[in-house]
Amino acid sequence: MRAFVLMGLGIATLAGPAGARAPVVVELFTSQGCASCVATGDLIADLSDRPHVLALTFGVDYWDYLGWQDTFAKAAFTDRQKAYLKPLALRDVYTPQVVVDGHLQAAANHPDEVDKLVKQAAREHDKPPQIMTARGARVAVGYGHAPKGGADVWLVRYDPHEQKIAVKTGDNRGTTVVEHNVVRELVRLGAWTGKPKSFREPDAESDGLDTVVIVQAMRGGRIVAAKQF
Repeated sequence: MRAFVLMGLGIATLAGPAGARAPVVVELFTSQGCASCVATGDLIADLSDRPHVLALTFGVDYWDYLGWQDTFAKAAFTDRQKAYLKPLALRDVYTPQVVVDGHLQAAANHPDEVDKLVKQAAREHDKPPQIMTARGARVAVGYGHAPKGGADVWLVRYDPHEQKIAVKTGDNRGTTVVEHNVVRELVRLGAWTGKPKSFREPDAESDGLDTVVIVQAMRGGRIVAAKQF
């Protein structure tokens, strides 16, 4: 088997897809001000305990007008959810929504349906391209089969600790919302077309965050690879 080398970066790895199994990526889009979202933290906690599953919580901001501003919501997370509308044939965004591997979706308050989608995604997994870190704060993606039109490479940083938020106004006033694996940073590193490429890794905005790199078909498409560092 051949090896590829990105000169000057200290990277050498096997050409072709990696043998390691990529995790199923589960994205929860939620809001602390959404009455039907309160129990979804339990779902993410359960999924996080499973092998080969990466569960992430994205706070969206479009329910803030109800009286409580979500403490972790960002417009970029709302934009990410909106990017899934066309590929998933949806008319509008909603919460609580779960998107699995970028191409399957269900309401998060239907855990049995979510469980089916996670198992389906695991069966569909092909060998992903390798993702690895390199010298000089860089991330490299190796050879692999790229989606039509190429793929986006995303860097996600999330807090692995349980978060308890006492909601003081709005529909959930007086409720403590518990969230897990809350995403704090989402950065597009660049494009990948199937050939080895490296990207600069930006500095973290906060300490204590875990990092994930996701390779995903452009404009909210299927996730083809993910790696946690």
